[in-house]
Amino acid sequence: MPVTVVVGTQWGDEGKAKIIDLLADSHQIVARYQGGHNAGHTVVVGDQKYALQLVPSGVFYEHVTPIIGNGVVVDLPTLFNEIDTLESRGISCERLKVSSLAHLIFPWHQAHDAISEFNLGENKIGTTLKGIGPAYADKARRVGIRVGDVRDPKRFSELVRERAVAEQKVLTALGSEKLDIDAIVTRFIDLGARLLPYVADTVNLLHNSLDRNEQVLLEGAQATFLDVDHGTYPFVTSSNPTAGGACAGSGLGPRDITRIVGIAKAYTTRVGSGPFPSELIGALGDKIVDIGHEFGTVTGRRRRPGWLDLVMLRHAVRLNSLTEIALTKLDVLDTFETVRVCIGYEMNGKLLSGYPDNPELLSAVTPQYVDIQGWKTDVRKVRKFSDLPTQARTLVELVEKHVGVPVTMIGVGPERNECVVRT
Repeated sequence: MPVTVVVGTQWGDEGKAKIIDLLADSHQIVARYQGGHNAGHTVVVGDQKYALQLVPSGVFYEHVTPIIGNGVVVDLPTLFNEIDTLESRGISCERLKVSSLAHLIFPWHQAHDAISEFNLGENKIGTTLKGIGPAYADKARRVGIRVGDVRDPKRFSELVRERAVAEQKVLTALGSEKLDIDAIVTRFIDLGARLLPYVADTVNLLHNSLDRNEQVLLEGAQATFLDVDHGTYPFVTSSNPTAGGACAGSGLGPRDITRIVGIAKAYTTRVGSGPFPSELIGALGDKIVDIGHEFGTVTGRRRRPGWLDLVMLRHAVRLNSLTEIALTKLDVLDTFETVRVCIGYEMNGKLLSGYPDNPELLSAVTPQYVDIQGWKTDVRKVRKFSDLPTQARTLVELVEKHVGVPVTMIGVGPERNECVVRT
């Protein structure tokens, strides 16, 4: 299996980093294909916890080349802060490669993000204010500055100054404070010089790796229902986290991909605004948040909790052509008397045939649930599917029945080895 894609199937925070970390051991390359530092991946190795935003999860293995692909937007201060933090803890980042085709984030992008959210008022998207959307907008407008531009320091300096001057006019007109253009140029000249050793033609690097029969793992940030095309628009991210985005964001072709692993929590969460049919408001939701530590890795914001939704998971299987599912954080439900699973949506007394394409309709559906008796047992030490409590196995089998693909991995705890792998 030369290329495996790992994609979130809900609204993010499914525990992708844990599964990527588990799979990375058998791969030579792990590459991020979209998103930016608005995404947070947490990896637990022994008693050490690592929070990643831009550096791919494969960095913890010495035989892995971590790649930031062309579909990512890169905030250089965040990247170097992350590198410095990892290296201070004994994790080498010298193997890291950053695509010359990836776009850079600048202070004006963050300023635009803040103004946009403020002007939306109560209708705000819930963006992380990291400048991700404006950076992707500049990419689409063909005025962005790319990683490869740092190879020519003089030209890079001119590009940064040119864009800063143009953006200052717009921002001033919108009521924002003036940019310190000289300081921005000076800072990014220094950052560009530091970035230079990491810059690479990652598209050819990936294809050459496949020519050597090496194993490549593509990791997405965010998730299916935050996809700018297929998510709950406008409450979405600004890129394509779905498996289709893995090709555009890495430079690999569709026929190179042979395995697509969808990550789903045994319940559901989302951050920010937007419809959420199975949302839990009250004591049960608070319990999930407390036990699952459901607070954003990047923002620290409390995540909105809800029951597992198999209507959306089945739609994610379709959108991504999933070959299998990794079900994470099963242990969070260990103490519940009853575990509910949404298996359908009802509208005006009629069952819907699929996942709605209209966010307003999605907000109005009534979820139809199946109740499973809680297993009331600690599952963290379980390593075989047959050793899981009967009720927990029932949950897994219900998922397989409704979505049509096997559940091959089951997370039973936060650490990298706390996982049931079904062969």
